[in-house]
Amino acid sequence: MNATRTLKVAVDIGGTFVDAISYDTTTGEIVVHKVSTTPDEPARGVISSVDGLVDDIAAIESFAHGTTLGLNAILQRNGADVGVIANEGFSDLLEIARAAIPVSHMYDFSYQRPAPLVPRRHRRGVPGRLDAQGAEVVPLDEAALIEAARELIEQHGLGSIAICFLHSYTNPVHERRAADVLRAEFPGVQFSISSDLTREYREYERTSTVVLDAYIRPVLNNYLDSLETRLTEGGLSRPLHIMRSGGGAMTSDLAKQAPLTTVLSGPAGGVVGTTFLARELGLKNVLSFDVGGTSVDSCVVVDGKPSEIHEAEIDGLPLLIPIFDIRTIGAGGGSIAWMDEGLLKVGPQSAGAVPGPAAYQNGGTEPTVTDASFALGYLDPDAFLGGQMQVSAEAAKAAISDRIAGALGVDESAAAASILRILIARTVGALREITIERGLDPREFTLLAFGGAGPLLAPMLAREMEIDTTLVPRVPSAFSAFGMLMSDLEYEFAATSLRPLTDEAIAELEPTFAELRARAVEILEQQHVPESARGITQSLDIRYLGQEHALAVDYLPGESAADLLARFNELHLARHGHAMDESGQILSVRLRAVGRQPKPALVRIAEADRAAEPTGSRRAFDVATDAWADFAVYDRGTLLAGHRISGPAIVEEGTSTTVFFGDQELTVDEYGHLAIRRAPAVESIDSTKLTAALDGVDLTTGAFA
Repeated sequence: MNATRTLKVAVDIGGTFVDAISYDTTTGEIVVHKVSTTPDEPARGVISSVDGLVDDIAAIESFAHGTTLGLNAILQRNGADVGVIANEGFSDLLEIARAAIPVSHMYDFSYQRPAPLVPRRHRRGVPGRLDAQGAEVVPLDEAALIEAARELIEQHGLGSIAICFLHSYTNPVHERRAADVLRAEFPGVQFSISSDLTREYREYERTSTVVLDAYIRPVLNNYLDSLETRLTEGGLSRPLHIMRSGGGAMTSDLAKQAPLTTVLSGPAGGVVGTTFLARELGLKNVLSFDVGGTSVDSCVVVDGKPSEIHEAEIDGLPLLIPIFDIRTIGAGGGSIAWMDEGLLKVGPQSAGAVPGPAAYQNGGTEPTVTDASFALGYLDPDAFLGGQMQVSAEAAKAAISDRIAGALGVDESAAAASILRILIARTVGALREITIERGLDPREFTLLAFGGAGPLLAPMLAREMEIDTTLVPRVPSAFSAFGMLMSDLEYEFAATSLRPLTDEAIAELEPTFAELRARAVEILEQQHVPESARGITQSLDIRYLGQEHALAVDYLPGESAADLLARFNELHLARHGHAMDESGQILSVRLRAVGRQPKPALVRIAEADRAAEPTGSRRAFDVATDAWADFAVYDRGTLLAGHRISGPAIVEEGTSTTVFFGDQELTVDEYGHLAIRRAPAVESIDSTKLTAALDGVDLTTGAFA
């Protein structure tokens, strides 16, 4: 490969595999490479995936990356030891938290709130105070600030400190001064300040947000430093871009300034890819279904726009950052099936990359969803990952027989089928929360299936949820990485500005918008975005007077309060099923800066001139009949536009397998996507009409008399 930069590359790290994809901007060729995750040294797995993908790193024109490293650090509680510096008298705010009990534990009288990430001995309060309007009431005591930090750093050995002061969403002067003083005094320590992450009110949520940022900052920054060094040594001369949790990308330098914004960067790539395909294919409603080795991630896309939120939770810990509304459950290909007092359960524990499912023969003894798929005939052990990985279907069956079948008193096949049924039931519950519980009918959606196990499980899920069409994109196992190729550079800014929704109040917001626009331009210039590729959109968070939560409404300069209230009412009606004749209130102003990037176009494939020919067949379990049947097996590389296949059948493509059943059929669209739909029902024959139709026909010859 020559050194001319023609390749766009994206890499997505999951809990089990690293997915890498390249797109040649000259030929349109897409190449995928998949390797196992290296938990002990994540950068090594990324470099391995790139080395297997391209011959010359210098040929890379752009490099996008998504990782769940920060998310996993939070979930597994293996981030940095963090200290907190707050206002005097407010150091316990993180532990006081909120009195609300999570909905999932509403009737659990034994529920205990998770311990805060920062123990009390690592929290300090210092004199200094601003009022709610941002005016200084008590000057910041810099001597007390330095002494508090010295205790945390020198006596307790902390290397990451979170700073959160009251009302810094209105005026960040105390926080920024504190950061400047402490960075000069303790140059080897990392500091996070809340106003760099969010300029919104709610002190507990802001404190939790900045603590999470400080918690993952050393982990993520060390990883990015290591990865950048290796890529640069390998010949990469372009900036490394990191996906944001709310879509879009930013340079790794910006990611290291606010690492929490990357916490869901891996799954976000899949949502960006889903949004891109929805727009390109003219699909109104799409439900993304990303199934990897450890989790299922799903998001709703309506009218070409993914569902977004500005307040979320990770493992019960709130955060105030723009983020895709992705529903995640621990139910992936590596999820372990286990018995709990006679009941079969699946997940959330995962076998991960090490030791992996029993079929991998790498020390894993617990049966997983992948093992159940081998036992039911859906996966071919001789062709797993294109034959690059040696696996054993017999080891998978033995694990299911030993751990599950005996306990349930059924045979191995019934136990394997039960594992997948429970996985599907758990998934249906999660998807109903983001559809039915929000007034959306999942039957009006297209299910976009990707990830290594998505195409295998999605047709089962579609049958259960009565979804008509399941779409399997090209290179589904690396579709999240593909979505990263579609990403623009994005950054979002917000500021709390509580005031009534009136024309006068809107006019008063212009200085705030001007400040945000200035910050946006500065960020875009740092990312070397030309003016012709820049875009800025503004919005207001609006609620009814006295309401707790708000909805974001797009705002165009010159719009009146009446225009905004009318659109808010429409949005409130669509989201909550009702609108009220009440006054509106502005809660926050928001601004999104976009640096548009070139995107690869969808490439049409050749049209079929004859029926698709299977490469063989194998026995597998047909959920349409609850019985074993002969499944025709097809190589996806041989399928052309217009091909139509009746189920039950299996389509293999090396890194992913699509399985559909006797009551379903598959068609291939002009771009090579696989569309799986319910097979047309065969109408029953009316015997009276049949007799009349046959009247006068010679039944021996079939000719009319």
